[in-house]
Amino acid sequence: MDSSARIFVTGHRGMVGSALVRRLQAAGFNNLLVKTRQELDLLDQRAVYACLQDERPDYIFIAAAKVGGIQANNQFRADFIQQNLLLESNLIHGAHLAGVQRLMFLGSSCIYPRDCPQPIKEAYLLTGPLEPTNEPYAIAKIAGIKLAEAYNRQYGRQYVSVMPTNLYGPNDNYDLATSHVLPALIRKAHEARAAQAPELVVWGTGQPRREFLYVDDLADACVHLMASGYAGDLVNIGTGEDVTIGELAHTIMDVVGYRGEVVFDTSKPDGTPRKLLDVSRAASLGWRARTSLRDGIARAYAAAPFHS
Repeated sequence: MDSSARIFVTGHRGMVGSALVRRLQAAGFNNLLVKTRQELDLLDQRAVYACLQDERPDYIFIAAAKVGGIQANNQFRADFIQQNLLLESNLIHGAHLAGVQRLMFLGSSCIYPRDCPQPIKEAYLLTGPLEPTNEPYAIAKIAGIKLAEAYNRQYGRQYVSVMPTNLYGPNDNYDLATSHVLPALIRKAHEARAAQAPELVVWGTGQPRREFLYVDDLADACVHLMASGYAGDLVNIGTGEDVTIGELAHTIMDVVGYRGEVVFDTSKPDGTPRKLLDVSRAASLGWRARTSLRDGIARAYAAAPFHS
C-alpha cells in the first residue's frame, strides 16, 4: 500500500471505523476518504455509486453496518437483514463498477453455525443452522462474504472478508437496550458502583464462553492483511482465547472497582453456548492479537463517555 493511496473507510465514526482511521493515520496514510451519514447515505444506491465513481478510491474498508446485541438483533430482525444487505450490496457492486480492485468486508463471528466444532475454522461456514436470535444479521453478513467471493471469481477482484470475534473498545455502544455484553457490563458495573448497589445483574446463566478482541487489534489486523496483498476469501480475526460470561463480569467489576455480588438472571437468553475462533490462518499470515482482555477493558472503560 502506497502512503498516498486513496482509502475509503466507511463507518468512520463507529467503533471499528474509527479504529481503522487511527491505525491508518498512525501508519502514515493521510489520503483518507470518510463520509458522514448526512454526506453519504450508504442505503442510497444511486448516491453510493456516484460517490465511488467520483472519488475512485484505491482501497475500501467496509466497516459500516447496522449492529446490536441479542435484544436488538431479536427485536429488529427485518431492519438488521434488510439494511445490511442493501449497504453491502451498494458498496461491493459500486466498488466493482468504479474499478476498485482491493476491498475488505468486515463480517462477524455470528456467521458460523450455532453448534459447530470449537475452535471455529473458516471452513465451517454454512455447515449447520445459525443461532436463532441473530440469524437475520448473520445471513446478511454471509451474503456479503459470498458477494465478495463472487466478484473475485467472476471478475478477478481482490475482495477479502475478515470475521472478527466479539469487539470492544473506544466508541463502543453503551446503550443497555442495544449494546453487546461487554460494554453493557462495563456500564452496569460503573452505575452499580456509583449507586453502591449490592448486586450486578447479568443476563443468562453466565456459562456461555466468549472471545473478545480489542478493536485497535482488529484495525491492526485489517491494515496488515490489506498491505500484505492477501487475496484469499475469508480470515478469522480474534485472540484464540475465551472466557465465560461470569468470568468476564468479575474481570470488569475488578477493573471498575465494584465490590458487589453477581446475580445471574436465568430468565434471559444465553445465546450461542460457545464462540471461539480458530485464528491459525491469520497467524500464518503474520498477525496475532497483542492486547490482553484486562488491559483492553481498562482502556475501554477509560474511554467510555460516562467515565470521568
